[in-house]
Amino acid sequence: MNETPVANRLHIGIFGKRNVGKSSFINAITGQKLSIVSDVPGTTTDPVGKAMEISGIGPAYLYDTAGLDDTGELGRMRTERTRDIIEKINLAVLLTTPEGFDAFDEGLMRELTGKKVPVILVFNKSDLHPLGKEERDRAEALGAPFLSVSSVSGEGIEQARKVIASVGGAISVESDTILGDLIGHGDTVVLVVPIDLGAPKGRLILPQVQVIRDILDNDAIAVVAKEREIEQVLGGMAARPALVVCDSQVVLKVSGDVPPDVRFTTFSILFSRQKGELAAFVEGVRAIDSLEDGDRVLIMEACTHHPMPDDIGRVKIPRWIRGYTGKDVTFDTNAGPFRDKDMSRYKLVVHCGGCMINRAEMTGRIEEARRHNVSITNYGIAISHVHGVLRRALSPFPYESSLLEQGEPAGEHP
Repeated sequence: MNETPVANRLHIGIFGKRNVGKSSFINAITGQKLSIVSDVPGTTTDPVGKAMEISGIGPAYLYDTAGLDDTGELGRMRTERTRDIIEKINLAVLLTTPEGFDAFDEGLMRELTGKKVPVILVFNKSDLHPLGKEERDRAEALGAPFLSVSSVSGEGIEQARKVIASVGGAISVESDTILGDLIGHGDTVVLVVPIDLGAPKGRLILPQVQVIRDILDNDAIAVVAKEREIEQVLGGMAARPALVVCDSQVVLKVSGDVPPDVRFTTFSILFSRQKGELAAFVEGVRAIDSLEDGDRVLIMEACTHHPMPDDIGRVKIPRWIRGYTGKDVTFDTNAGPFRDKDMSRYKLVVHCGGCMINRAEMTGRIEEARRHNVSITNYGIAISHVHGVLRRALSPFPYESSLLEQGEPAGEHP
């Protein structure tokens, strides 16, 4: 991969009230005109994200957001979108001005830190109003790093870059490896990759590419085959592979072709561990067994794509769950970067693998489900469950597999 995927970058959100210079600050920090700048309050109406390299910071994804003090019905919608960004970021930069620093800013600081998001407080427009002792004392009382800059003159901008780099450098965006802790030097990993309508022509999908790269980074050997060739591949190997990973859509066939003594899982399960909480997803899958007629299930996709005729989220998973439960269950879909559906209306959320979002956003979605007392699982776990092979697909993960011993064994339906 020539570029760092968005999900693997440090996500930085720039927040504040209207007309404090958020867009100007982003342009100054990046050295580029990424955001439209105007003296008119409310110029930035929707969150704008941009992937880029920042000197001293590295691969980052910056969000320019609407002012959180916006008013009216349209303003309320803008601020809701801005607050959605809080769930996506690893680091927040709260912009204010020395003369405008007030209780609203202090409340926003507490809201961000309450969500365990590291915050840097930046006083902009220092060329117009120098930072006074009273503002310094109040800023120090908040306990976050703070500094004074002028996005117009450039004063303090280099220092701001250094502070962002210092704080951001201590943040772990997500696990450094997808399966490196499951394999050793020189091990062979067999990847089963079906080529279906959803596969991009001439390329593999992102999770498959990332797993191949992770195998190579861990000095192991990747063997890639389609599901029809798996028996031939395994039969021709001199030694057992350390691990077999398959696409969830072919988990039933491949699990039957892989010898019982070979550890086996799916791409989606691997990513559920890297992006979120595998244990929470395993526990959440039990809700499938208690679905009743009229219950609602939310299919959550982190990216947008044109639905295929036999789309995995919109067609296959609903068909498999209805067939497994024998119940008339209603399915809705929430696709894209924002959560537009009210989770509290659902008995279960089935989330995609999450390759296009970062761990902060995925864990935020898990926490939202918990707040509403809604079970949440992911594609790979749900599919393995309804096909009766979840225990097999969790063989590399002893702790999560042990959760299946509690109550009726998940994934083994009569």
